[in-house]
Amino acid sequence: MVDATRLNHAVLFVSDAEASAHFYGRVLGLEVIAREGPMVFLRAPGSENHHDLGLMTVGDRPKPPRGTIGLYHLAWEVADVTDLATVREQLRAAGAYVGQSDHGATKSIYGADPDGNEFEVMWLVPREHWGEHDRRAIVAPLDLEAEIARYGPRSPT
Repeated sequence: MVDATRLNHAVLFVSDAEASAHFYGRVLGLEVIAREGPMVFLRAPGSENHHDLGLMTVGDRPKPPRGTIGLYHLAWEVADVTDLATVREQLRAAGAYVGQSDHGATKSIYGADPDGNEFEVMWLVPREHWGEHDRRAIVAPLDLEAEIARYGPRSPT
């Protein structure tokens, strides 16, 4: 057996890769690094990956109904809990905000891209604060303002 170390990138089928690339650039700051045929490849700011997200144009093929077998969502991590408030406003402005949740060890904002692909933008609570959530994956209402007050901006290193 070989142990995978981490997820390197994801690829999504989309109706229009250029429109989706524009959306992910505007909302999450992803940068287009390559275009190859029907595909657009994007990299997150500060990423060490060649690309973090690939988008493949498939046109107007019917989408499977939500809740059927397939990908549910991708999760993008941000460095600071205050970044969640910023992305929430960016998603609201784009008409793409879906909701927010407290998962104990993570705090999350949810959005949907132009094709309805849901994604999560999450902040990872420092490990020393996980407590009972070390081996739990709860879904609870998120009081983002309380979490920002509790954890505040990350100190510069």
